[in-house]
Amino acid sequence: MTTVVVTSEEDPALSVVRFTSELAWADAGPEVAEPQVARLCMEAEECIVMGRWLDLVSLMLTSADLIFSRVSEKDLDCIFTIICNLVTKSESLDEALEMAKLISAKVIQQPNDKPALRLKMYYILIFVPLAFGILMVISYVSTILIHFLFPFPFFFFLRVSNTSLFNLYNLLENPYSRFYVYMKALNLAIDGKVTEHIIPSFKKMESFLKEWNIGTLDQRELFLTISNILKEHKSSAKDSFNFLTKYLTTFSGEDAYTMGEAKEEAVRAIVEFVKAPDMFECDLLDMPAVGQLEKDAKYALLYQLLKVFLTQRLDAYLDFHAANSALLKSYGLAHEDCITKMRLMSLADLGSNDSGEISYALIKDTLRVIDDEVELWVVKAITAKLLNCKMDQMNQIVIVSRCTERVFGLHQWEALRTKLATWKGNIANVISTIQANKVTEDGSQATQGLPIR
Repeated sequence: MTTVVVTSEEDPALSVVRFTSELAWADAGPEVAEPQVARLCMEAEECIVMGRWLDLVSLMLTSADLIFSRVSEKDLDCIFTIICNLVTKSESLDEALEMAKLISAKVIQQPNDKPALRLKMYYILIFVPLAFGILMVISYVSTILIHFLFPFPFFFFLRVSNTSLFNLYNLLENPYSRFYVYMKALNLAIDGKVTEHIIPSFKKMESFLKEWNIGTLDQRELFLTISNILKEHKSSAKDSFNFLTKYLTTFSGEDAYTMGEAKEEAVRAIVEFVKAPDMFECDLLDMPAVGQLEKDAKYALLYQLLKVFLTQRLDAYLDFHAANSALLKSYGLAHEDCITKMRLMSLADLGSNDSGEISYALIKDTLRVIDDEVELWVVKAITAKLLNCKMDQMNQIVIVSRCTERVFGLHQWEALRTKLATWKGNIANVISTIQANKVTEDGSQATQGLPIR
């Protein structure tokens, strides 16, 4: 955790109030400034004595806001760390959440002014303890560790104890407060155009969700916000799609009216899947939020396009394109790119047959390519990890050991069940053979050991 090491008799929070109020009133002259500083310090002392931590946070934020652009980033770091640390003083979880809301509101007021620093302050909030001492962001810890001890202009400094942090982290009793602050951090990153600072935290989202235990509505807001952030980064297109599908999944079991909220995002998911050159499988057809498009007057054709990509082959796509070329163009889908993707997906579909073999002639006809291109497309499918196979040039066949299924529904489960039953039978036969041979060998050895009379 962040530990405030006091190097004077004055309370650290009071030192912050004195420091910030002196700066805020510096231009007014000593005759005006000194009474104002004294008044603010007296109010702060009363709050500390009475345990009015919410009022103290409000008082400190008022002064801190006035000097935001007048002090160094290191000083602001220290000021907000002290303010955030006050949430550990409260014995009420509700009061602690209100304090976090106050701090959050202050930090996001001007997202374009030092956005990276403001986001760092959110990191303090997320992992500095909201209840009995634990709410502090892990990414902020790395920053503090770099400055393990650094000077602070008003008589105290901060020290980080990594062991204490993780000991206290296990005591967290107000997970929703952490979620609330995290969402504010996401919005700040978006408004301040510094999303690159928050993206690394997405890798820990599964563990965050287990800790937060948030409801469906909060999950929707979270997943959609993350997906929108990642959509702006081309290298994160697949992750953006994954969070978008998580968002759509939350609408299972909802009524038609609520499902309608997801209609535009369902359209986006279809377009992103069809457009992505490296995505060949998904569960979109199983999602009610996507299924509602099947009978939608505006989006029914787009739903049919998804079915073509996930359940049919190249010839079906070419027929669809011939009748609906304008539709594809309206969604920014390039015909040649779609043909390339459908050839690969059609080849994977050929590999799913029970025989495990595909003739060169069938590949040529299905993919509509010339003889010399057959092996080239097989290599492309292997590179895309759609197939594990060997090419038998002598017999003009491809021997498939594994293929990627575009969807995994009832048919795929039945096929898997059949394969497992076959493997189980084969293993049973092998065991029986080994046991029979062992009995024969034991009998032979016993016979050889009998005395001759």
